[in-house]
Amino acid sequence: MLTFLSTRYFRALLALFVFILSTTIANAYGIARSPSSEWELYHTQIFDIQELIPDTLQMNELVKDSLKIDSLAVPQKVSQLNDIVDYNSGDSLRFDIKNRKVYLYKKGVINYEKINLVGDYVEIDFDKSELFSKGMEDENGKVTGSPVFKESDKAFEAKQIRYNFDSKKGLISGVKTEEGDGFLIGDKVKKMADDVTFIEGGHYTTCQAPEPHYAFRFKKSKVIPGDMIITGPVTFEIEGVPTPLILPFGLFPNKAGQRSGILMPTYGQSDMQGYFLMNGGYYWSLSEYFDLSLKGSVYTRGSWSLNPNFRYVKKYAYSGAFDFKYGINILGTEGSPDYQRTRDFRIQWTHTQDAKARPNSKFSANVNIVTATFNQFELQNTFENKLSNTFQSSVNYSTSFNKKWFLNLNLGHRQNTRNETFELTLPEISLTGTQVYPFRKKGKVGNLKWYDNISLKYTMSARNTASMPDSMLFQPGMNKYFKNGIKHTIPLSSSIKLLKYFSWTNSANFTERWYLQSYDKSFIIDDYDEEGNPLGYVKSDTVSGFKAIHEYSLSSSLNTRVYGMYTFGSKFPLRAIRHVLTPSVSFTYRPDYGESKYGYFKEYYDEELEKYIQYSIFEGAIYGAPSSGKSGSVNINLGNNFEMKVRDRNDTITGTRKLVLIDNLSISSNYNMAKDSLRWSPVMISARTKLFKNLDVRYATTLDPYILDSAGTGNLNQYEWTVNRRLLRMDNANWKIGLNLRLNNETFHPKQKGKTGDDDKKKEVSTPLIPWSANVSYTFQYITNHDYLNYVLDKEKKIIQTLGFNANVQVTPNWKISVRSGYDFQNNKLSYTSMDIYRDLHCWEMRFSWIPLGTWKSWNFGINIKSSMFKDLKLEKKKSHLDN
Repeated sequence: MLTFLSTRYFRALLALFVFILSTTIANAYGIARSPSSEWELYHTQIFDIQELIPDTLQMNELVKDSLKIDSLAVPQKVSQLNDIVDYNSGDSLRFDIKNRKVYLYKKGVINYEKINLVGDYVEIDFDKSELFSKGMEDENGKVTGSPVFKESDKAFEAKQIRYNFDSKKGLISGVKTEEGDGFLIGDKVKKMADDVTFIEGGHYTTCQAPEPHYAFRFKKSKVIPGDMIITGPVTFEIEGVPTPLILPFGLFPNKAGQRSGILMPTYGQSDMQGYFLMNGGYYWSLSEYFDLSLKGSVYTRGSWSLNPNFRYVKKYAYSGAFDFKYGINILGTEGSPDYQRTRDFRIQWTHTQDAKARPNSKFSANVNIVTATFNQFELQNTFENKLSNTFQSSVNYSTSFNKKWFLNLNLGHRQNTRNETFELTLPEISLTGTQVYPFRKKGKVGNLKWYDNISLKYTMSARNTASMPDSMLFQPGMNKYFKNGIKHTIPLSSSIKLLKYFSWTNSANFTERWYLQSYDKSFIIDDYDEEGNPLGYVKSDTVSGFKAIHEYSLSSSLNTRVYGMYTFGSKFPLRAIRHVLTPSVSFTYRPDYGESKYGYFKEYYDEELEKYIQYSIFEGAIYGAPSSGKSGSVNINLGNNFEMKVRDRNDTITGTRKLVLIDNLSISSNYNMAKDSLRWSPVMISARTKLFKNLDVRYATTLDPYILDSAGTGNLNQYEWTVNRRLLRMDNANWKIGLNLRLNNETFHPKQKGKTGDDDKKKEVSTPLIPWSANVSYTFQYITNHDYLNYVLDKEKKIIQTLGFNANVQVTPNWKISVRSGYDFQNNKLSYTSMDIYRDLHCWEMRFSWIPLGTWKSWNFGINIKSSMFKDLKLEKKKSHLDN
């Protein structure tokens, strides 16, 4: 009679009995390993092996009589497993109770603690707390289902794996694992409990191909997770072929994220500067918020440079970079005619604030300061920098106060490296208030009275700026170039509707300017000619002291819009023409600020001209000064727009489409009632339109109603109609035509198709096209100036043309060609021309850049590994533009 110690023992014995019975029947019918047998176990087993065969269970406790179960003798060794082993298979699994083993076939999966294993053959030994896995051969002898082992965030694929759960050690054959930015392949690998790995026979590469295109091969290696890979002697191989590049040992970074290290220089040779090592140095990963690099270049003929670069970032707050480069550039040999030595530098700073960091304020910076000859020696310049001669900077802070007042602070610079001028703005401040309606009740929107539309606004701007030669920058006497001032503006305006169709706007503008300096002029006699006439010059003296300028002006304008349309009927392709006329009339008044009561103008007597010359004491001030002479001008302007509707069979809704004939045709002039003569100003006519979506046409002309004097330099107070019987005289005209074409392989062949198949059944298939694109821009400008000299017409004509184009062709998925060029019509030659060829070599890439002519004539060939880890492993050949 059987005695059961507990329900637990009963479940264990029942499981044993079912297993023995099923196995016996299956063996009797020869179906134990048949994949198609209904006796096969297609299920998942999740259990603790200690629950199945408990340590305290002794066989004599289960059987107290003479029953013997020799075939089920169970070893008494205690397993050290700390967790449940979860395993399943896609095909079958087999239990070996005697040896306490489980076998999994086809897509076997093991999960234990943080370990996951997938393989076509998996063997678990519970006595040894060990698992073994390998791939299986199919009927063609090909091994499939090789084991993939994962522990925490580490994963690798191997031919065979033997792993111990207790010691956390493993022995692996034919392993391939991802380490850092590359892949580590080892013939024999021993994994230690602390995750340190020892490898015998292997290689390291960043190439993802099954057979790597390049690799660093070694015999022994040690992998320290999160730190580095250390190897013995290393041989660099390309396509499995060893190269002469042999190192006594190898150190490969194996750390995620930023890491400090040496920046390898580029070597080469220049005819004018000698042999060089370029951009070598060191990189410091200071923290997750900052990093710093220091690079330098040295040339055998004496040139050198230093380039520190500091970057910073704070997530959801701001980011930026500061770059400074200083160098001594020497061309040629000292004493030779072509010898040149310059001192150059560049300062760049960019700062960007996250829009959500401070919604009510913003700080940004974009600083770019260079010396006049810096770009001449910068070999890695972009196309834009090579052709640029103007540079500017801005450091800006803006904020608002209760969304009613807006403050803007700006520091800026502008320079021209061609004429070597430098402008500084230190600082520029503006304060602007929102528009205020003083007579409107708060929240009122409907039934507005005329006085409800009266608005008031205040703006203040202040600026301190200097324009000087760049040689005076930070030199004694630099302060004399600075000019400063403050400007206050208060516009008062109102707009009302008249007779439903007219808009009447009235405004009064009050402006006040504050300056800390003014000017006094006088004529100084320094000599006399043979006849005793005085010769001299005009002397200008700067007078320090606060000066205020008060200015006001009044204006009133009336405008409306008139629509006209002529229809042709539905039988004609041209359905209708629409004309929109926008006439406006305005009047402006400004007093004569040249009067002595204002004190803004003075006079000096010119001894040579023998007359008094009036001048403004604020001449050249940064916010200007009032003009002399009273002004009461009536301004007239006519704006025109012409459109037409044509039949469009592709439009199934309206059946028509709109075309713009003339986008804008404007005619304007003014009549100054305050002047005593020449009251009419020239008539200005301008027009623009766009044809065929890509052709932009603009026209502008000036027509004068008065005749010229005998010298052809000024007008006389006589109308052209009175003297020459014509209303207006053409003073100048300007035609400008711009063509901008964007072309690609679908422009001419949107769907290029061919036919395939038999004669009875054919289907259309798309024929692949070579991807390409091209941009062509052309401008033509025709300018005429008409001058009368002794009433004889003299026409000066000028034609300005520019042509530029660029094209990109992807010959194959791996070959790309780019071309950029243009034509200089003035000098009758090609402008800046360049060609770039790129070849994708999977884990390698090849580039060839060629500038065949001009100032930047040069070429550059390079082949390198794509991975940033080995970016310095490259071959470069180049010829600098400095050698020309």
